[in-house]
Amino acid sequence: MPAELIGVRRRHRCYTQLLALCLAVMVTFALPEGLNWLGMVGYNLMPLVIIRGLGEPFGRLPFGRVPHRLFRLLGLAAFLSSLVWTLTPVFMRGTGVPMLVLWGAFVGWSSLRLIRGLAQEPEVSEKVLMGALAGYLLVGLTAGLLFSALETVVPGSFSSANGSGGAAIILTPGAEEVFSSVWTINFVRLNYFAFVCLTTVGFGDIVPLTSQAQMFSVAVSLMGTTYLALVMGVLISRYRGVRGE
Repeated sequence: MPAELIGVRRRHRCYTQLLALCLAVMVTFALPEGLNWLGMVGYNLMPLVIIRGLGEPFGRLPFGRVPHRLFRLLGLAAFLSSLVWTLTPVFMRGTGVPMLVLWGAFVGWSSLRLIRGLAQEPEVSEKVLMGALAGYLLVGLTAGLLFSALETVVPGSFSSANGSGGAAIILTPGAEEVFSSVWTINFVRLNYFAFVCLTTVGFGDIVPLTSQAQMFSVAVSLMGTTYLALVMGVLISRYRGVRGE
């Protein structure tokens, strides 16, 4: 079987698996409160799926294989950083910093590689649409994860607009003293806010309070609109190409 065909099949399999993982993580957020931690299993699997599906060369390689090796290395680093952050108590705030940097860089690079892969598809197929949707959900869920990490690094970064207190932290009194896990953070609310930013809806029920949270929110909003513009351009060009227009 030609290497190019093997790469296409691997990429299509990545689209399907990544979409399934993203949807599974979102489903876990709808489960009872004590089961929300299951979403982190899906989060930790995402870099591994992306590395396997998008970590191999495809298309022209003007810079050789080095960038692809760096991409895989960055994915493994992102995986390890999220694993460490998940297993450490909330009061160890420094563990969230590497995850903010590594996950942001890895998912940003992954999105570019995914869009490049979509641009090389000869037609708009079911797999292509699944890849486009998977990329959008990946960006939104990553934003929610990074918002959660930011809340552990800078507590009080997000709050309800009605002044009812923090929307992110739901620690019980004295919880930090007993080494509470990061899952005392309200992941559902922060992922909800991430998609509100991504889609630029702006309900206003949660607001970023710190300068870091505000800049992160702006970055997510810009990434959402940019991703949609790029993907729509790719899909329209592929559709017009198939129709011969």
